[in-house]
Amino acid sequence: MVGIILATHGDFAKGILQSGSMIFGDQPNVQACTLQPSMGPEDIRKQMEDAIAGFENQDEVLFMVDLWGGTPFNQANGLIAGHEDKWAIVAGLNLPMLIDAYASRMTMETAHEIATQISGSGKEGVRIYPESLEPKKEEAAPAAGAAVPQGAIPEGTVLGDGHIKIGLARIDTRLLHGQVATTWTKMVNPDRIIVVSDAVSKDELRKRMIIEAAPPGVKAHVIPIKKMIEVSKDPRFGATKALLLFETPQDVLKAVEGGVDIKEINLGSLAHSTGKVVITKAVAMGKEDVETFEKLIDKGITFNVRKVPSDSPENMDEMLKKAKAELK
Repeated sequence: MVGIILATHGDFAKGILQSGSMIFGDQPNVQACTLQPSMGPEDIRKQMEDAIAGFENQDEVLFMVDLWGGTPFNQANGLIAGHEDKWAIVAGLNLPMLIDAYASRMTMETAHEIATQISGSGKEGVRIYPESLEPKKEEAAPAAGAAVPQGAIPEGTVLGDGHIKIGLARIDTRLLHGQVATTWTKMVNPDRIIVVSDAVSKDELRKRMIIEAAPPGVKAHVIPIKKMIEVSKDPRFGATKALLLFETPQDVLKAVEGGVDIKEINLGSLAHSTGKVVITKAVAMGKEDVETFEKLIDKGITFNVRKVPSDSPENMDEMLKKAKAELK
């Protein structure tokens, strides 16, 4: 695994390391190195050297620094001499870049690959709201003879195999938030994020917030359960890969009973409320929840209980047993 050094002026490195852990989970072979006002260049260099010495793989090291040309960058640049064929430095550290680096380590084995990957996500993470303030981008003219889609796809058109692909179906009270917009989206690589909820589809404020929270390059939609059932049977979505987000297990059951082909559910969180008991730090269940989960299991659906991909899955059977015992 590629080792990562976060090197910044002040405590920025420690803070972004903590933020990254909140979203992606604690990560091995990552160290924060900070340059405090009382320190000299040699002090942060020593921190970097000590960090590298503690990495499992010292052949592949990625330095992520705050400022090009600043002291953390300059000291990393001095250390990289003689290792340019393996090590890399990326400046302009931000949270989308760090999350992308964590996700990329799951599939990429070199610091050079990851450096190339995260430079793009770091830039894409800089966005402005209202969107009217965004600098206008010049659109490249379509190549001669290129087909430019016009209007809606006619009803009855079959794309792909005619069946929407569900890359992930997740139950999460918070719906679309940082962990979903970064870690799970990176892992699933969907074309669309679809929030399936009768309640949220009627709440214009929540709908707008969800749509605006979509990561770059992925569209977010909020639709009622009935509409999701229709989409699952519409052959025009046969070339679509979706990440489905549900607020409750009851909404999932309605969708499944309506014909939405869900084979596995990722349980991320269920908020505590009156009548529910706390099962884990992220999940609370009431009697109706337990009954709904059991109905879903009876339909052959399996559960993957974890907040982020790097977490170890929890045992759903044990969680249900605990809930039943405490709800008696």
